[in-house]
Amino acid sequence: MKVQIHPQWYQAEVVCACGNKFTVGATVPKIEVEVCYNCHPFYTGQMKYVDTAGRVDAFRARLTKVDTKVLSKTEKRKLKKERKIQRELERPDTLAELRKESRKKN
Repeated sequence: MKVQIHPQWYQAEVVCACGNKFTVGATVPKIEVEVCYNCHPFYTGQMKYVDTAGRVDAFRARLTKVDTKVLSKTEKRKLKKERKIQRELERPDTLAELRKESRKKN
């Protein structure tokens, strides 16, 4: 085996959010976890709500995106064309109308 290519091996202390502590072998000296065998619902048989990093909020955010209507490419093109036509209809047809509009602005 090559020398100095393997990571340092520690007797790591694992600390759970419930306060439970135990040691394992690892490449880091300390590990912090949110759920361990002492508080996990599967092992304890108790129902416990575990929300890590706002899963509920992330789900609600995705749900609100679903409610918004997404336009297809053809619908966007159609709306753009309608807006262009509307702008052209608002433009003056004759030079006299153009002069009249410019006098109103000044």
